[in-house]
Amino acid sequence: MTAARREDEVMELARRRGFIWAAFEIYGGASGFFDYGPLGAALKRKIESLWREFYTLGEGFYEIETTTIGIRDVFDASGHLECFMDKMVECKKCHSLFRADHVGERCPDCGGEFSEPQDFNLMFKTRIGAVTSVGGKSEAYLRPETAQGMFVNFPRLLRFHRNKLPFGIIQIGRAYRNEISPRQGIIRLREFTLAEAEVFVLPHEKNKHPRFHEVEDVVMRLKPNYMDEEIEITVKEAVERKIIAHEYLGYHMARVQQFLEKIGIPVERLRFRQHEHDEMAHYAEDCWDAEFLSDRFGWVEIVGIADRGDYDLSAHSRKAKVDMSVPVVTGGEEAEGAREGNENLSVFPHVIEPSYGIDRIIYALLESSFYKEEVRGEVRRVLRFKRCVAPVEVAVLPLLNRKELVNKAKEVFQMIRSHGIFAEYDASGSIGRRYRRQDEIGTPYCVTIDYETLENDTVTIRDRDSMKQVRVSIAELPAKLRGDVESMFTFSR
Repeated sequence: MTAARREDEVMELARRRGFIWAAFEIYGGASGFFDYGPLGAALKRKIESLWREFYTLGEGFYEIETTTIGIRDVFDASGHLECFMDKMVECKKCHSLFRADHVGERCPDCGGEFSEPQDFNLMFKTRIGAVTSVGGKSEAYLRPETAQGMFVNFPRLLRFHRNKLPFGIIQIGRAYRNEISPRQGIIRLREFTLAEAEVFVLPHEKNKHPRFHEVEDVVMRLKPNYMDEEIEITVKEAVERKIIAHEYLGYHMARVQQFLEKIGIPVERLRFRQHEHDEMAHYAEDCWDAEFLSDRFGWVEIVGIADRGDYDLSAHSRKAKVDMSVPVVTGGEEAEGAREGNENLSVFPHVIEPSYGIDRIIYALLESSFYKEEVRGEVRRVLRFKRCVAPVEVAVLPLLNRKELVNKAKEVFQMIRSHGIFAEYDASGSIGRRYRRQDEIGTPYCVTIDYETLENDTVTIRDRDSMKQVRVSIAELPAKLRGDVESMFTFSR
């Protein structure tokens, strides 16, 4: 199967089964905008919840929520008004618009010549309130990242953390970029979801993360910007050899890999590519992209891990005329060196930022989880999601659509849900078709109620991936579904 054909099959399944739909479809759609159907929204929420847990419980970071609209001053200070640009070209014949770096010398639509490239700011501009004759602060923009809301709140966040560094803050929310010509489905959207962490740390402490020992043996595939080839190396060795600049950056790159593996992205389809100097964002001292190897699109960025230095806090401090520096009060030789000759030295904290593109991660999960095989002369399509992200955890199926089996199946269905397990009841069509339907949406287990159930209160649990079945009592069903059932099938193999 060609890469394009495979991607078409993945997206066709996603549309048909209620994962992802083109927005405004009845009006012909609009490029760069997609809606999540019932199963897509459930998948997205599970990923977001796992991410939130990973950083709040795992790292001890607090979450905040800031506005999706920002006033002009914010983006003037952040550099987005001046630097958040792509080069745009227009076809002189059909007047289609393209990113200059995405096309050759001729228009791919009609073969016409292009105009000279011109800068195009990617932010959506809007207004706050009615426009007055004197203007005022009515000019605003939809945020292109969630980060600025965390930076402008830094003085309050510092007080919340009792003036102690380091600390981290997270935020999940919508961001907006007015892409010139998005043509890659949910890989390139104009409205999308970001999950971002901003870790504030004193500059002289970046090379001493207190939990670095937890990740130092993690092996990663790296593509540094000064090497032609990729290398596989532990985080510890990469930091010691200065391939990765310091422990804070290495620690959070390793945590990114661990999270992506946790939700089901195959590690063999991951690498970390360091930005070339000419592609580095205007705010970044260093940046690595966690990239997923897509069958259709090649290496695709799904997470960016940036060392933003003190760019943001110093810029907002100058623009707002609010001092966001902090006194150097920690001990150690580096701190003593920083204080030499100036006992009252203050510095701007540096920021390490893992920024996750949730929509791209969902695409990576859909593509890497999709399998197709022939079973008894029929094609079986399967989404092999991990249990932790599967939109439906278990399906309850009466063997036949008969009253006595239906009643018992509904009883079991309600019992499972009462134990906090999300279940779907399905009695439509033959049992084989129902199994195939659940396979396609990635349901890990199906519980079938048959006439033996009526005799001895046992049910069949079917495993999605192996299609093997085991018999268990209804009484032990919730416990099995919560943790034991996977080991039962592993043992049976």
